[in-house]
This record gives sequence, structure tokens and C-alpha cells, in this order.
Amino acid sequence: MRTRFDPRAYQIAALAGLLAYGMAGLAFDVSIGRVALLLATALATQYLAGRLAGLSGFDPRSALISGLSLCLLLRTNSEALAVGTAVVTIASKFVLRWNGKHLFNPTNFGLVAMILATHAVWVSPGQWGSAAFLGFLVACLGGMVVNRAARSDVTLAFLVSYGALLFLRAAWLGDPMSIPLHQLQGGALLIFAFFMISDPKTTPDSRAGRVLFAILVAAGGAYVQFRLYRPNGLLWSLAVLSPAVALIDRLLPGCRYDWAGRARIPAPPRKGVTHAPVLDLLPQLPLGPTRG
Repeated sequence: MRTRFDPRAYQIAALAGLLAYGMAGLAFDVSIGRVALLLATALATQYLAGRLAGLSGFDPRSALISGLSLCLLLRTNSEALAVGTAVVTIASKFVLRWNGKHLFNPTNFGLVAMILATHAVWVSPGQWGSAAFLGFLVACLGGMVVNRAARSDVTLAFLVSYGALLFLRAAWLGDPMSIPLHQLQGGALLIFAFFMISDPKTTPDSRAGRVLFAILVAAGGAYVQFRLYRPNGLLWSLAVLSPAVALIDRLLPGCRYDWAGRARIPAPPRKGVTHAPVLDLLPQLPLGPTRG
């Protein structure tokens, strides 16, 4: 499926707008200097890693998305740890790969790895509050992004699954329905749904695989949050389950998303499978001459 513009441009604009709103309207505990440091480190790491990997050119868009995401989510009192998190985030894209895809969402991996390694890095989901205006803003901007990136299905499946689990838990405990409604209004949840789990480079190739992956992440996040009583359950769930994408792609093969061509191209088929699911191929036929 061809799109007129690269979806990453929309995502950069959306994240930058959210950061500006958070700093100006919500008094985020992040300074302009910290923002500049994170973005500069992300871009520099992208450039150096690209040179080491033999890439022909420098594309800053992916690094800007990761850097802006860290500005929104990462909190630490140490400038050195902030720089380290940005380096780990970008480097993971080049090091942790399988079959041409990232094993982890870079921002998710960087945050979880540094939380585990240092205990001096954290994420503050409460900084967003639960303002209806903010939720509406994030939903609209995120919806625009995931539709451009052809990954709205995984976002929708995740929100429906996680919302259902929250309401079922409230009903089982006898809690008022206002509690799960409040839990669904957090800005951090919507950012996770629209900008992290929907990453085209780390989600399964087929629609059935993406829906299954979204359900698993939602269930894992609820388990970590309400059974293990750990904060940021969704971040932990996504980090643990991301390697399963390779297995899902093998069991439910589909079409690989390609940023550069802004099109979905067939992923390498697994042994014994000669084609991808028909529904995934229909939107891209015909795109041009093919080899026999």
C-alpha cells in the first residue's frame, strides 16, 4: 500500500507536539537542556552506528522518534544515565535483529534495560494525569500516525483487550466502573498504544499475528501490574514478549512493512509455505513487474 508521505514525519510531529504540551502545560520534569542532550545523543549514535554498519546514508527520522519518546518517558537525575539510555536505545536497532527486523522496540528496550541495570532510571506515567483533553489529543495524533503506518489494527486490538481485562477485573472485585475508566484515561497508556506497540518494524507481519501479539501484551501487562504488583507492567510485557514476534511470523506469515518504499513487501516465507496470506497480498497487487 503506497502512502504519499513517510509516516515517520507524522510521528515526529505528533511526539514533538506532545512534548511541547507536556513541558508548557503540564510542567514536565524535563528541561530544554535535557531534551537537547537526548536528541543529540540519539542522532549521533544513529550516525555512528550507521557508519559502522556500512549504511550508505544518514536517516535521522528513526532516531528522532526514539529520542522524542525518551524525552516523554525517561526520567533520571543523572545526565550520564540519560545519555547511556539514548545510546542503548539506538544501538539496539543495529545489534538486536532477527531476519531483518528489530527484536525489540528501541525505546522500550532502552528504558527496560536501564531500569534493570541501574535502578536510577524510571518512567513516571502519572505525569500525564487523566485529563480528557490530553487523552483526546493523544488519541487523535496517534490515530493519524498508526493509520499512516498501516498498524492501526494492533493498536485497536491492544486497547480493546486491555480495556476488557480492566473491566473484567473491576467486575470481579466489585469495583465501580469509574476505576477502569480512569485507568484507561492515562496519557502514558495511550502513548504506549499509539506510538510503541504499533511500531511497524517490531510487530508481526500478518494482521492475525498482530492481533494475537496485542492480546498477549495486554494480558502480560495486566498480569505484571495486578499479580506481580510492579509498575509499568505494559513496558515489561512488551519487552518480554517482543522476541515472540519471530515465532508468530513463522506460524502466521505475512507481508513485511518497508519504511523506505512506504509499502508492504512480502516477508521471506518459512519452509513449506510458498505464499503469504491472500488478504495481506491483495492491497499491493499490482505494484510493478515481478520476477518469474
